Amino acid sequence: MAIINDKGTKTEATCAQERLAILDTLDVLGGKWRLNIMRYLNGRMNENNTFKKMQREIENISAKMLTKELQELEMNGLVCRTPQDTRPITVSYAITEYGKTVLPLTESIAQWGLDHRTKIKEETKS
Repeated sequence: MAIINDKGTKTEATCAQERLAILDTLDVLGGKWRLNIMRYLNGRMNENNTFKKMQREIENISAKMLTKELQELEMNGLVCRTPQDTRPITVSYAITEYGKTVLPLTESIAQWGLDHRTKIKEETKS
């Protein structure tokens, strides 16, 4: 939330707080895979999203990277991990209610990306 001074502009302290908040957000959501994983899980809320299924369906993600990213998302409360009572033991993943709060941001980022691709294509035609 911006703190506006009597001249109608943000204070330096407010700008610094916002920059820190952006850094925090990028720390939690940044990188190539985390938002993709979040959108994947959101689109498959009524499915059994096992690790192997996710690795197969999320193109080009390695097992090591998927493990790391799921651990980070779980640690931040955005994804929950549920062991299944099977032999061998399997684990399923789901987006949490808190994780769903990120989805409007992913929609905005996706739209910006589509708009950006269109702009770049138009500029390269000129």
